[in-house]
Amino acid sequence: MEELVKVKEQIKKFVIECNDEKSLELLDLLATGKMLRSKLVLKIAGVTEESIKLCAIIEMIHAASLLHDDVIDEADTRRGKPSINALFDNKTSIMFGDVLYSKAFTELSQMDREVAYCVSNAVTLLSIGEMLDVNLTENFNTSYDKYIDMIYKKTASLIEASAKSAAILANLDKEKYALYGKNLGIAFQMVDDILDITQDSQTLGKPAMLDFVEGKVTIPYLLLHERIEDKQKLESLYKKELSSEESSWIKEQMISTKALEDSINQAKELGLEAIEAVKAEKNESLVQIMSAMINREF
Repeated sequence: MEELVKVKEQIKKFVIECNDEKSLELLDLLATGKMLRSKLVLKIAGVTEESIKLCAIIEMIHAASLLHDDVIDEADTRRGKPSINALFDNKTSIMFGDVLYSKAFTELSQMDREVAYCVSNAVTLLSIGEMLDVNLTENFNTSYDKYIDMIYKKTASLIEASAKSAAILANLDKEKYALYGKNLGIAFQMVDDILDITQDSQTLGKPAMLDFVEGKVTIPYLLLHERIEDKQKLESLYKKELSSEESSWIKEQMISTKALEDSINQAKELGLEAIEAVKAEKNESLVQIMSAMINREF
């Protein structure tokens, strides 16, 4: 997409304005993802100078949160490339994240007030979501509400803000688009959590079923825990390097209790609700983005 190139050029411009060579060097080493949030903004608001700036700001905020995330998770790769903390050190990763955050907020302060409030409020939620995520790994979480609250804040809040801000820029119904963005974000995280179980290590680019080993009780595990008779056995495997027998046992239980199937259905329901919310807006691209997310091979 040509417009995504424009977003990358705008990010580079913003970093050049920081007048720091090291920051530019680090920017070139950042692995860029699918830029879902930018695609969303551009599909809703169209391609204008303002919308490209908004995309750049949101991508910088997202990148900053990932730089900090990699330090928290002690991750040495990001999207198949070495992470900044692996290439340099934790300090560099945190400080470069701070540069991206603060420059993004500097530029955000020059935008429409409602857009600035919407995005900056989401960043507060995102940071709280990060803390909740870390706290939830301390013990085996059995609360579905806590899981949903955490993924809403950590992942969906910025996607929701992207859609809502784009609607504000384009004078569209911001609440409809906010609902679409929120559901897209929650479904996106649920799908990611499901793929951790259903895909092999090669496809994922990381060990399969790593979430549970790292202390993350995601939706399939939550539903399984609710339905399984031998809850103790499941709890005993939590945060443990799993043998192939143990991994297979968990998968078999997820299939027989329909925990996996129902997790997929929940993500699909969220997706359909979002499509329904923006149906009257006649924006086929948004339907396609959501359909691609929920109607995939699990």
